[in-house]
Amino acid sequence: MSKKEDYNMFEMDGEMDKKKKKKMKKKEKLEGMKREMDIDDHEITLEELEMRYNTSITKGLTTTFAQQILERDGPNELKPPKGTPEYVKFARQLAGGLQCLMWVAAVICFIAFGIELGRGNLGSFDNLYLAITLIAVVVVTGCFGYYQEFKSTNIIASFKNLVPQQAMVIRDGQKNQINANQLVVGDLVEIKGGDRVPADIRIITAQSCKVDNSSLTGESEPQTRSPECTHESPLETRNIAFFSTTCLEGVATGMIINTGDRTIIGRIASLASGVGNEKTPIAIEIEHFVDIIAGLAIFFGFTFFVVAMFIGYAFLEAMIFFMAIVVAYVPEGLLATVTVCLSLTAKRLARKNCVVKNLEAVETLGSTSVICSDKTGTLTQNRMTVAHLWFDNHIHAADTTEDQSGQSFDQSSETWRSLGRVASLCNRAVFRPDQEGVPIPKRLVVGDASETALLKFTELTIGNIVDYRNRFKKVVEVPFNSTNKFQLSIHELEDPLDLRYLLVMKGAPERILERCSTILIKGQELPLDEQWREAFQTAYMDLGGLGERVLGFCHLYLNEKEFPRGFRFDADEMNFTTSGLCFAGLISMIDPPRATVPDAVMKCRTAGIRVVMVTGDHPITARAIAGNVGIISEGSETVEDIAQRKRIPVEQVNKRDARACVINGGQLKDMSSEELDEALRNHPEMVFARTSPQQKLIIVESCQRLGSIVAVTGDGVNDSPALKKADIGIAMGIAGSDAAKNAADMILLDDNFASIVTGVEQGRLIFDNLKKSIAYTLTKNIPELTPYLIYITVSVPLPLGCITILFIELATDIFPSVSLAYEKAESDIMHLKPRNPRRDRLVNEALAVYSYFQIGAIQSFAGFTDYFTAMAQEGWFPLLCVGLRSQWESQHLQDLQDSYGQEWTYSQRLYQEYTCYTVFFVSIEICQIADVLIRKTRRLSVFQQGFFRNRVLVSAIVFQLCLGNLLCYCPGMPNIFNFMPIRVQWWFVPLPYGILIFVYDEIRKLGVRRHPGSWWDQELYY
Repeated sequence: MSKKEDYNMFEMDGEMDKKKKKKMKKKEKLEGMKREMDIDDHEITLEELEMRYNTSITKGLTTTFAQQILERDGPNELKPPKGTPEYVKFARQLAGGLQCLMWVAAVICFIAFGIELGRGNLGSFDNLYLAITLIAVVVVTGCFGYYQEFKSTNIIASFKNLVPQQAMVIRDGQKNQINANQLVVGDLVEIKGGDRVPADIRIITAQSCKVDNSSLTGESEPQTRSPECTHESPLETRNIAFFSTTCLEGVATGMIINTGDRTIIGRIASLASGVGNEKTPIAIEIEHFVDIIAGLAIFFGFTFFVVAMFIGYAFLEAMIFFMAIVVAYVPEGLLATVTVCLSLTAKRLARKNCVVKNLEAVETLGSTSVICSDKTGTLTQNRMTVAHLWFDNHIHAADTTEDQSGQSFDQSSETWRSLGRVASLCNRAVFRPDQEGVPIPKRLVVGDASETALLKFTELTIGNIVDYRNRFKKVVEVPFNSTNKFQLSIHELEDPLDLRYLLVMKGAPERILERCSTILIKGQELPLDEQWREAFQTAYMDLGGLGERVLGFCHLYLNEKEFPRGFRFDADEMNFTTSGLCFAGLISMIDPPRATVPDAVMKCRTAGIRVVMVTGDHPITARAIAGNVGIISEGSETVEDIAQRKRIPVEQVNKRDARACVINGGQLKDMSSEELDEALRNHPEMVFARTSPQQKLIIVESCQRLGSIVAVTGDGVNDSPALKKADIGIAMGIAGSDAAKNAADMILLDDNFASIVTGVEQGRLIFDNLKKSIAYTLTKNIPELTPYLIYITVSVPLPLGCITILFIELATDIFPSVSLAYEKAESDIMHLKPRNPRRDRLVNEALAVYSYFQIGAIQSFAGFTDYFTAMAQEGWFPLLCVGLRSQWESQHLQDLQDSYGQEWTYSQRLYQEYTCYTVFFVSIEICQIADVLIRKTRRLSVFQQGFFRNRVLVSAIVFQLCLGNLLCYCPGMPNIFNFMPIRVQWWFVPLPYGILIFVYDEIRKLGVRRHPGSWWDQELYY
């Protein structure tokens, strides 16, 4: 793609209608962002570069021309996306499916209250109380939801934190410090160690320049920058430095080739802002549940509205019936219950180093079927460590613990002493001061990753390196560079009588071997013949095959006559010999896996969760780490492994025979979506190496196309688009960038992959417990609904009032419902497969049937038994109650006779009606105690689970009983909330029904356990 095409790649046909055009343009832009950056600025000559940008590689742009470019392209900064106004966000929280239903009910209540007030009925404020309560529930729930959304920070803001404030630019041949946002394409800039790169730049000159690309590419090693084009890909070549990466050391001059949103980091920012925002699985489940409840509530409400009109009720009364049935059917406390349950689980996770930003993400993690994990810092420790040594023709495993009890080689060996000396002296890394009490492996070091590993290892094995180096005074040093691929230094010997100089060198093993003529074996220098070269090659390949970074070490005692004491060594001219050296050995390093990761990966495998590695590191390194942690299991082969074993070309291997697969970024770039889907489908064990940010996003989308719930871990800027797109993004709290943390739904405070397994377990448990809470919440819908059905159809005095229902929903039953979130798992839920979001619903048919038509029906019978008992004991026998409603509610009838002929005034009847409300309320509460006990388990017996293990649930039952008694017997309740003191014996009338509920459910569970897979199990296990 040409530069001009790159600037205009998202332009669309102007003939489309505006709305469709906007949608298509956004989609096209997103697809364009997913494509790899296609430029050739790193491949063309400097003369062509000058012509392309009308600039000079020595004097830079003219100030006038730079201003023109700035006006054309805009400032060098990331443009924030258009945000949704805050009032719109808040309004959305108040207008969900369930909320709209409650708004309608509240409006009807206000209308009913107004009509009652117009009729002169000043004594009844029930409808007003009900309306205010419904509105309060909606508003409070909405405020909480808005607060959760408001806490999510703007992703683009975190990218802005990466933008350097000032930059050194050369214009008109003069150096000036200017604001970085004033830089333009074609500007000549200088960077040095400690600077952040101010834009995407083509390197013109460089001296020992290294940059940290880990946040972009995932490479943990510092990357050398030099003027040479070393790769056709702009992400791989050494002559491009990227916007926002850090220059670790050295200096460089470069020409800006991209600014602002057109830089790599700008494209990532656009990707992160343009993806995601999909509903979480639990949100989909709750929405599905709300749709069902709302539909049923409206259906039953409208049905009985029609029935009431047909029977002869007035329109207003029929509307009030509609409203009452809606209120009775809709579980007003459900949203609060779900939110509190998720919050409690989030707090439990926080204590285990998992901070949840989005509450719904708690359950999403439990539903996860694929985890796409970054390597560096997540699966590994993000610190290079010495792993193996090769000397005296043996490979030794390194012990990097403090006590050195597991060291596998003789530390008094002459060869090791020589190898350790080179590793100590030819090393620029130093410990930060004031760390005497800190364990050596945990000390902070100034230096690159490889030299840090060598410093810590030699400190452990040799002793105090500062003192050791002081004994070998350094006289000259040649730093590592990409041309020579070695580093050397020359030292005086510690023996003052030995006036020779010691040259020590380390670097790429093959380059080091080229400069050697002898090899040190058991303290003796032997000629480096073909036999020893083959031994070296075998060891080098073995260590490299483990995915380890290998360095070679050698030394040479300089001739005393040719280089006498006081000789002036010149590092630039290198006026000393660098050949004929003595090869001491190899040391290999690796970023080791975290100790807890292999076990965590195994637990994921047992739980049916697939772990896919997605890293920017080399394929060999990625393959080795994947094998070490169990992502590629022992015995699994890739296509290449099979070809090597059978000694046939790779093309002849059936790809489906390979259980494992390693795909690098170059291969992925050439794959179609269908080919990627097929690879993920056919290979259970997958590793993606050398991936770009765009490719990470493509991998996540492919997993989602295959129906997986995808979790993505990451810590760098490069991970943010994939974190946002995933069903749940998990960022690292220690090593994670601001962009990654803001894009994620969950943050691991300890950067430990094993913490994810804890999160999965808690997520699965909360789904089970939410299911129990919802079953408990739904059960009482039937005993709340049937009083109105009987009231309308049989015309008995109203058994249960709307205000009483709200107290059940929002007061007495909230605590028991929430207490189920504290219930322990019934079995080892980490041995079950992830739930299928299309099949394993939060609310299924079995749950609804069991809650409504079995347990709910028993509760209804209990309520009416208590209701008719209370009426009969006051003189109103059941048959007399049938058809009594109109007379009972007539305010003008002051002498209505009961079954004994006693006359009742309207106020006495109203008192009795409120008593019936209270009796029915008590009946529901007693049955709900039995209900909450049976909801402790869905399969196991409650006796197996334990009655008192969940102390919160026990406290909730006590609270429920205390609150019920308070509402019944507290003075003033009749006037405020229509609760009346009732006879003690009426508390015991529903008790047999509660026992029946408990026994019935134990029989159900026994059948489910005894006959798995049977009709009983399928129909009665929810």
